[in-house]
Amino acid sequence: MPLVSVVMPVYNSAATLGAAVRSVLTQTHSDLELLITDDKSSDGSMDLLMEFARQDKRVLPESAPEQGGAGRARNLAIERARGDYVAFLDSDDMWLPEKTERQIEFAEAGSAPLTFTSYFKMAAEYEGGSTDFIPNGRVVRAREHVDYRAMLVRDHIGALTAMYDRTVLGTRLMPEMRKRQDYALWLSIMRDGADARGLPEPLAVYRSHQAGSLSSNKLSLVRYNWELYREHEGLSVPRSTRALAGAAWQSLRNSRI
Repeated sequence: MPLVSVVMPVYNSAATLGAAVRSVLTQTHSDLELLITDDKSSDGSMDLLMEFARQDKRVLPESAPEQGGAGRARNLAIERARGDYVAFLDSDDMWLPEKTERQIEFAEAGSAPLTFTSYFKMAAEYEGGSTDFIPNGRVVRAREHVDYRAMLVRDHIGALTAMYDRTVLGTRLMPEMRKRQDYALWLSIMRDGADARGLPEPLAVYRSHQAGSLSSNKLSLVRYNWELYREHEGLSVPRSTRALAGAAWQSLRNSRI
């Protein structure tokens, strides 16, 4: 049975952290390690994590040596990974119980080193857990196949659903960027020749604003996307402009779900 290393960055997430952690621990595929980096929280998040660790040895929290943002926190967790697969979940989202099992089956059946799935969106104030989540009509659909060119036009991978095969790709860290590190990681994997495969079944739940709301956080990513295209990927101004238009369209489309 493959071991899955689950990477979770945490910063002042006490209100949603419990639901996120429990959604990992209740997976039908139980051979996993939950690698959590607390980025110097001040709301008791680390105390909550230590309590989970006392109850379940698969929970492995560590405190970051200094506050460095979500990307650095993820990398500190990835560096500790022992698993055959590395998967990602933020501390305000959830996985449905069969997510890991179904995704491993999908990855192995298609020999796909990078996979992702469809996912549900839930209201920001949702207080339930993954085991009692009732599927709704707010689904972000996974594309069947994504290559590097398609990813430059639009980030098709929801980070809370992404999983890569460490036995094939090795340990892949996120580039040191302020934001959009996850997008940069998928691009770097695909630039090296590995396409991504999407599982159409929604297997995760993303905490979001109400349908039709395009948050200021999403709008602020425009600048970081531009820096990613120009500085990290080395695209020309015309290609970066086309990619940025695609990213803006995706944010607008997903905000309507």
